[in-house]
Amino acid sequence: MLAQIEQLLQEIEGITANSAEELEALRIKYLSKKGVINALMADFRNVPAEQKKEVGMKLNELKNRAQERINSLKEAFECQDNGAAELDLTRTAYPIELGTRHPLNIVRNEIISIFNRLGFTIADGPEVEDDWHVFSSMNFAEDHPARDMQDTFFIESHPDIILRTHTSSVQSRVMESSQPPIRVICPGRVYRNEAISYRAHCFFHQVEGLYIDKNVSFTDLKQVLLQFAQEMFGPQTKIRLRPSYFPFTEPSAEMDISCDICGGEGCPFCKYTGWVEILGCGMVDPAVLEANGIDSKVYTGYAFGMGVERIANLKYKVKDLRMFSENDTRFLEEFEAAN
Repeated sequence: MLAQIEQLLQEIEGITANSAEELEALRIKYLSKKGVINALMADFRNVPAEQKKEVGMKLNELKNRAQERINSLKEAFECQDNGAAELDLTRTAYPIELGTRHPLNIVRNEIISIFNRLGFTIADGPEVEDDWHVFSSMNFAEDHPARDMQDTFFIESHPDIILRTHTSSVQSRVMESSQPPIRVICPGRVYRNEAISYRAHCFFHQVEGLYIDKNVSFTDLKQVLLQFAQEMFGPQTKIRLRPSYFPFTEPSAEMDISCDICGGEGCPFCKYTGWVEILGCGMVDPAVLEANGIDSKVYTGYAFGMGVERIANLKYKVKDLRMFSENDTRFLEEFEAAN
């Protein structure tokens, strides 16, 4: 038996396989229940007692070497298969450049970061909304022009369901589901039925803010907006507030910042005024508080809203609004350093 074991050891050292089928046949020949090694082990009981120790050690060595050799050949096949699977013959030979963040995402994230540091949390809501949350809860009259088909996308089969025209609908949902103090910002995409041009689009992005608590004043609003403007556009930035009108705030204002191109001296970008408008704001109208379940005799608040595209235009001097949604890689590559 020792001679037979030695012969099998030499035989196993030299075995090779050109396919998985050949390898499986070798495994069955040597290691299966009916294989030659199991047959030798079954015949081990006939070995004389004085040879059992030596023969037993040789049998174990034979079995181990056979298992190691089969496993080695199997691993070699698996490596070949994985290499073939990972090789994409359709992939270009040229290096694939890494992408960049979209400029609107860069600006939106910066706006969110600034207001996060000022204590605001993010609130989100649906883009497909009902009339109450978009208009009625925000003190829009039944005959307000914003309800007109020229401004709003309505769902034809459900006239009360619309695509939100502003993220104020998120503010309404926050107010009706929680009590002050409330301090949130509401970033999101909004839709309006407008002709697409270099200065307007049928969809764009907003970030609106809302703060409601006891004894909130217009001074608090002004200080927060000044802090935002100086962090976004530089510490030298000045602001001014001009009286305006919005259905959901009273008093209302539009905020301008000093032109960072001419330093307020006047240039074509600011139309020689030295100022550029960036957002609307005001104190929350008591009617809005009451409509959303908040006692206006106890609480006051302020709200503001800005277009992300508008801020991106000012920050990066992009003159055509359509460039943000055309996916021109040449345009997007210009923002690699801003990531």
